[in-house]
Amino acid sequence: MKQPITGYHRDEENHWVAQLACGHNQHVRHDPPWINRPWVITPEGRQSRLGHELDCNKCDQGAPPDRQP
Repeated sequence: MKQPITGYHRDEENHWVAQLACGHNQHVRHDPPWINRPWVITPEGRQSRLGHELDCNKCDQGAPPDRQP
């Protein structure tokens, strides 16, 4: 299910995590060559993706909302 990004935080390993409108969290790593998301490494890039929709597998599974920082 597609859900828009509403914010970001860093996890305990300092990786960026998108907070979705549904209450779930999803990692948005930039880890070339496997994952290419250069927008995540700058504040401007992250800001530009607010409202962008990501597939939320947790919604598809009916999972409860994640704890938000």
